[in-house]
Amino acid sequence: MDTITQISSGRERVAKFFNPIQIISHLWQYRHLIRQLAWREVIGRYKGSFIGLGWSFIQPLLMMLVYTFVFSVIFKGRWGVDPNEDKAVFALALFIGLITFTIFSEVVNVAPYLVVYNPNYVKRVVFPLEILGVVKLLSVLVNAAFSLTILLGGALLFQGFIHWTVLLLPLVWLPMMLFTLGCGYFLASLGVFIRDLGATVGVLTTMFFFLTPVFYPIRAIPEDYRFLCQMNPLAIFVEDARRTVLWGFLPDWPWFLGGLALSSLVFILGFVWFMKTKKAFADVI
Repeated sequence: MDTITQISSGRERVAKFFNPIQIISHLWQYRHLIRQLAWREVIGRYKGSFIGLGWSFIQPLLMMLVYTFVFSVIFKGRWGVDPNEDKAVFALALFIGLITFTIFSEVVNVAPYLVVYNPNYVKRVVFPLEILGVVKLLSVLVNAAFSLTILLGGALLFQGFIHWTVLLLPLVWLPMMLFTLGCGYFLASLGVFIRDLGATVGVLTTMFFFLTPVFYPIRAIPEDYRFLCQMNPLAIFVEDARRTVLWGFLPDWPWFLGGLALSSLVFILGFVWFMKTKKAFADVI
């Protein structure tokens, strides 16, 4: 009878997380721990290096320069929003796409190892493993903030102004963060049971990178295939980030709301799956 009661109680605890408010409330109670771990990861990434946090500016800047040279100089790529468009405009449009996609890719690529590489946390019954994904996302967002600073500085330098719609970027990134966390929870759980999942995720992330309009406008995709590209949630996130930060447009609200609904569903299902399976982590690890 006690066993049946425990099983029923466990199901009720997991079932309550189908309510997104319950998920947020659950994570919020660990906000101080999340902040400490996220900051430690940000500092630890460049600990011991000569330049330190300066790499947060240098790395994305070098990446932007390389991609700009390849796609605007060699392949003559253009966004087509301005007849007098120059390489600086192309570089900025490419950069915001890279920043947005990198938030997703950095979290997803490391997600299969989040639990496996932290066995000490698994063995601590009181440690909330579900915060590891949030910690990783926050540390990535800090690096994205450094990159965004460079982007806005470039926009001010080359365009002479910054659109007010840049204030909508946190709203535009909200569904992307939910989608990223949801995928991260699924992969973190599966990574415990399938150890070679990380290599597969790396390949899939590379495929998504080229299938997402990061270094080309979505208008460049043939009409017959454009709808399929728009079904990629990352395409919606990248395009809306570009619209609000660089072009001064509002988000494409129908696609934004669709992406938000999908992202919320992925986030809830991913969190519930993680909470349901985490009881088995200690046995496997």
